[in-house]
Formats: sequence, C-alpha cells, structure tokens
Amino acid sequence: MNRIVKLAIAAVVAGSATWAGVELTRPPYAGQVGIAFASAPAPIRQTEIDFHIWYPAEPGGRTVTVGGNGVFNGAEAGRGAPHRGGSYPVIVISHGAGGNAGQFGWIASRLAQSGYVVVLPNHPGSTSGNASALEAVRIWERPQDISAVLDAITANPKDYPYMDLDRIGVLGFSAGGYTALAVAGARVDPARLAAFCDEGGRGMSDCGFFARFGVDLHALDLGPAAQDLRDPRIRFAVVVDPGIVETLTPNSLSQIDIPMLVLNLGDEERVPSPVHARALSETVPGAEYRIIPDAIHFSFLAECKPSGASILAAEGEPDPLCDDAGGRSRAEIHAELTQVIGRFLDGEHN
Repeated sequence: MNRIVKLAIAAVVAGSATWAGVELTRPPYAGQVGIAFASAPAPIRQTEIDFHIWYPAEPGGRTVTVGGNGVFNGAEAGRGAPHRGGSYPVIVISHGAGGNAGQFGWIASRLAQSGYVVVLPNHPGSTSGNASALEAVRIWERPQDISAVLDAITANPKDYPYMDLDRIGVLGFSAGGYTALAVAGARVDPARLAAFCDEGGRGMSDCGFFARFGVDLHALDLGPAAQDLRDPRIRFAVVVDPGIVETLTPNSLSQIDIPMLVLNLGDEERVPSPVHARALSETVPGAEYRIIPDAIHFSFLAECKPSGASILAAEGEPDPLCDDAGGRSRAEIHAELTQVIGRFLDGEHN
C-alpha cells in the first residue's frame, strides 16, 4: 500500500512538473487580454461550475489559445497576465445548449480589450461532450448557474478587485439568450413549454434531439420552469437568437425594467420561430431590436477551420455549425455583432 501511495504521489509530482514545463515553453504574452479560470459551488447542480474570466490586461504571462479544436478556431489570451489598473463592468456570457465557454473567445477578447471583464460559465449537462436531453429540458437550472457564479464572485470581492460589481450585465446566445432573459425577469409558462414540440422543430433541431433520446415534454414535471429567476445584480442584458421565446409569459416580459438589446441573426423572414424575438422586444419596455443580416442561427459560434465542416459531417452532426448565409464571412458577421453589442454596452456606461 505504501508503495502504491508513493507511486501515486510521484505521478502527481511528475504531472505537475510536466504541466509547469509546458507553461514555461509557451511564448510570453504581449497583448492586452488576460485569461483566468475558476469554479463556483452550485447547490442545485450538486457540483461546481467552471468558468472563464477574460479581463483587460497588461503584457505579461504566457500566451494560450482558448477554445480551439479540430473544428473551431480558438482565441489567444495571456494566462497570468497582470490586470490593467482600475475596475471594469462585468459581462456574464451564457452559451447555447451543447456549446461551451471556449467558443466565445472571439467576442470575449474584444470586449476585454474595450474595458469589460467577461465571465463565461460552462453550464453542466449542457456543454459540448456533456449534453443531455433531460438536462437540456431543465432550463430553469441555467439561470441559477449564473446566480451561483455571481454569488461566488460577490462573496469574495477582494479576489476580483478589477471587477466593478455594481455594473454587471448578461449576454446570452440561443439557450443562453433564454438564460439571460430569465435572470432579467422573464418567466416560462410550463404548459407552453410542454407543447413546444407539438408542431415539430420549426427550423431548429431541439425537438429532434429530444425525440432521439425518448424525451416526451408532456410526460415531465415542468412546473419549476415557472419560477421567478430574476437576479437583481443584473443591470443590463443582450440576447441573441434567444431560445424558447414562445414559452415566455408576456406579463413577465412587460415587467423587465433593465436596458435590453435583442438581436436576431439573418433575414427576419427566415429566422426560425422558436428564436424569433421581435414580438419579445416589443413587449419588454424600451428594448432595442436589431437584425444582423447575411447570418444564420449558428453564426454566433467561433469561426470554423477549413476542415471543420467535413469533420462535423463525418461525425453525423445534424446542424450546419460552420455555415452562414453566404453573403459575407463569419469574421465579418462577428465584426458587426461586436460593434452593435459594444455600442449598446458603451451606451450603458458612458
């Protein structure tokens, strides 16, 4: 037994040494965006939530690429880079179902350069490689993930002196758009949620995903979806192609009292009805609505590598994750998204 323990300790030490060696071989970082990683207790999940922190930085630390894989490009940042002086507004980004925090380095890095701290949680049971149909239905847990992360941060302000905790907003994409709406005060009608797939997917693959794994929405207890999940620390919100908009109650939307930007991707007549958000924007007092042309729902994902689409096809991925509408590149779409979102955010803080 002692020999086994000693071997285990030796393996840990060797692993740590290898990791340290890898870190030392990374090139020094000369940019202005830092990256850190943390976790927060999440009682409702009975586990911890991992999250990324992108922040305004000075040159220093080591260059890392966050979020890249065989399909998608990653984004560079400085791990261990010194924080830029001062404190900055906080933007919590919520990823879509089956996505992950690493997919949003393209906008997190630009927001950090512009003077925002970006917090990106990974929603358990709803991330790449960890997606479950039953977990995806439990949408009410996603807003509570956001609140759990904010609980951890606000309980330890000395650990985050570069965050202005009086200026916290949320940015959500797809299912993350619903998540952002929920922490802003939107509530779900369980009966509408149960009927969500009665007319098929209507341009989205969620219902096919549920059917493939034998999930019948009418057979589940969806009552918890009706609860009020508003987090008063959220002062402004941006939602992009927000999911399940048809299930949200008009009364709850009419009572949202924070500034909100609502975006749909693509020509309006082609936006799938489950994420079509013009009516939502007209119900939320003072909300601004914009269309991002030449895009499709998945244009908010990171840019794909040249072989990305063929890899996805070989894996049987049903969604066109690497496609756009064809009028312009994903890089150009991202540039417009960043500009439109940045203009809204700057308007809230200047």
